[in-house]
Amino acid sequence: MEFQDVVRRRRMVRRYQDRPVPEQVRDRLLDNATRGPSAGFSQGQAFLVLEGADLARFWAVDDLWAVDSVQETAPLVIVPLSCKRVYLDRYAEPDKGWADRDEARWPVPFWHIDTGMAALLILQTAVDEGLGALYFGLPPGSVEAFRAEFGVPADHEPIGAIALGYPDEPAQHQLSSARTRPRRDRDEVIHHGRW
Repeated sequence: MEFQDVVRRRRMVRRYQDRPVPEQVRDRLLDNATRGPSAGFSQGQAFLVLEGADLARFWAVDDLWAVDSVQETAPLVIVPLSCKRVYLDRYAEPDKGWADRDEARWPVPFWHIDTGMAALLILQTAVDEGLGALYFGLPPGSVEAFRAEFGVPADHEPIGAIALGYPDEPAQHQLSSARTRPRRDRDEVIHHGRW
């Protein structure tokens, strides 16, 4: 598929066919995620892959994960996690020289930004593979229960989760706000030279 087609066709899908994602497709999703930008090539991302019985455990965490339970039909969920420590350690190395590991040196938290870019690569790869995907946030009050259930280290922060599978949406689900709300005009969001 042409890249512009991938960009144009990407949307959030909430209902999936009862059909597993093939292993080679899952591996391509993850391999592409590791190709995203990484400040100082820190590579401070990790990905928790949930399939089969692990999915029931995921959806049961505090009974809060699913904003709209139809996404629970996804045969695959990937949770991208960022690790600030990896970035602070990397920038304390001699070639970067921030030995004090001062977080104030960072204009924005690149550990979250880079992990978000990795998540976008998963979403784009899903389109290229003919899959549907839904990125959704994890309720803050459920993160500790999620960590405990899956043994996630305390220094790894889930930035959300991505449900993936082959789309199976009836017409009423295709009329989401993204389909009925117009895209903002380019002149509202693009500024040349000054605001």
